[in-house]
Amino acid sequence: MTFAAAGLYLHVPFCQSRCVYCDFYSTTCGPAERGRYVEALCRELEARADEVPGRRLATVYLGGGTPSQLSPAELERVFSAVGRLFRLAPDAEVTLEANPDDLTPAYVEALRALPVNRVSLGVQTFCDARLRLLHRRHTGREAVEAVERLAAAGFDNLSVDLIYGLPGQTLDEWDDDLVRALALPVCHLSAYALIYEEGTALWQMRQRGEVREADDELSLAMFERLMDRATAAGFIHYEISNFARPGWRARHNSSYWTGAPYVGCGPGAHSFDGRSTRRRNLPDLAAYTALSPRVPMEEEHLTPDEQFNDYILTALRTADGLSLDALGVRFGLGARAEVERTARRHVAGGRLSLADDRLRLTRRGLFVSDDVMSDFMRV
Repeated sequence: MTFAAAGLYLHVPFCQSRCVYCDFYSTTCGPAERGRYVEALCRELEARADEVPGRRLATVYLGGGTPSQLSPAELERVFSAVGRLFRLAPDAEVTLEANPDDLTPAYVEALRALPVNRVSLGVQTFCDARLRLLHRRHTGREAVEAVERLAAAGFDNLSVDLIYGLPGQTLDEWDDDLVRALALPVCHLSAYALIYEEGTALWQMRQRGEVREADDELSLAMFERLMDRATAAGFIHYEISNFARPGWRARHNSSYWTGAPYVGCGPGAHSFDGRSTRRRNLPDLAAYTALSPRVPMEEEHLTPDEQFNDYILTALRTADGLSLDALGVRFGLGARAEVERTARRHVAGGRLSLADDRLRLTRRGLFVSDDVMSDFMRV
């Protein structure tokens, strides 16, 4: 795979313990495995560096898993390899996902010596009872202290993740989460409705009747409260699940929604050439760290219809919406006419707006976004 311009995603598959809702690839292996992982990651970076012409990167994102489970020395080794193999743009966005309880004063001080300039904290909720149910390791107070500690250390690009629709969570409780999050010195908020992914501990708990899924009416009320609170606090709703103060959108994540290419390294990481080819490293830490010249992976070549569907889905998720001109250039005038025909009833129904050649979900459309976007899909 060759990329015109790329972000770099590094998957760090380590967690101290597993959250009940998570289906991302991770393991609770210890320090020895982390050391072997870092060695293998540096090997993969070297082997794949030429996939980025000019080896120039605009963004780097360490996700997981829990990247903050890596020690400062391990992070330093990773960034040393990145710095040696690639050229970071002067204004590069370098994000580290972190758990609040990992961010001790010593750890935060060590981060200041690294290229990290954006930290995304997995807070999820400030309610200690819900945190215990989710098997999160931190308390609500520790989450607040972690954000304040990062801000005091000079990190101004801070994001927090929240989840709504948790078992037993009320609208008032969710409102309290929002008030507390938006009062913190953060410039970005990601908020997701809880999903019961098959095979997770949470899915099994629901199967046994130990928890109940939030009903649709409550979930929609929580989503509406999210939009109202974030907007009132000066945040722009720039993607269905993401809000940012002006000028602070997540640049790396935005590349996913705009179809930009990216290179993914680490077990379970995904890559995309920006057009038709996706690559997935197999989610197998033992195979990944084996002394093999080739990382176990698989490639998927998207059909024209699959490319069209992805283009529609990602564009309509964003506040920028879908450019009909760009769609016509990419897929032809027939595809543009097809989309315009499908859009008419949604525009008439107030679920989409059409202005300046762009289709955008309206506030009403956001509540039924899956239904709206599915109408455009080619099957």
